[in-house]
Amino acid sequence: MRLRNVRGSKELLDASEYVLKNPAQFKGKWTEVFENKHPLFIEIGMGKGKFITTLAKQNTEINYLGIEKFSSVLVRGLEKQKELALSNLFFLREDAEYLPNFFEKGEVKRIYLNFSDPWPKDRHAKRRLTSKEYFARYDQVLDADGAVEFKTDNQSLFEFSLEEAELAGWKVIEKTLDLHHSELASKNVMTEYEEKFSLKGNPIFKMIVKRDGKIFG
Repeated sequence: MRLRNVRGSKELLDASEYVLKNPAQFKGKWTEVFENKHPLFIEIGMGKGKFITTLAKQNTEINYLGIEKFSSVLVRGLEKQKELALSNLFFLREDAEYLPNFFEKGEVKRIYLNFSDPWPKDRHAKRRLTSKEYFARYDQVLDADGAVEFKTDNQSLFEFSLEEAELAGWKVIEKTLDLHHSELASKNVMTEYEEKFSLKGNPIFKMIVKRDGKIFG
């Protein structure tokens, strides 16, 4: 995906109260950041923010963090949050590779991965957010009943993700090869990419995985 540079985006993010700087300082203290003990859900690679801002607006009893490493993309999510001023949503401009630096074991209840970069070359497999290497990182921050939810329109990436989850010792709780025509559709919140792909008739793949195989509520 080619990213268009947005002039002044870094400066806008640096000046925003909704974009937290040096997140390592909040490790083990996220309840203090949000000033409550609600469960913490994070989206990695949040893009322009439609998905996570919608969830935060719908679920005020849950705290949300949107993580995006590209300033020019994250600034679009910031624009949405400035309009909504949701108290249960903050952003991090960070790389998911360093996730364990930001959260203590058990601080995160759920991780969302939506239409992640497929990194199609085999030599880049470790960079995929659903590789066993990344599942090892998720294991370091999720609580005992935590889950990872992944959506994509890329069938090869989805098949890779299922295999990697199993290799990493995770269990598939739910999966579908056509999300919008499945039982999971009723609770689905679409991303910008999802809307575009769906209009083209592309099926959306989804999996939900956990480490212990228990179904969460």
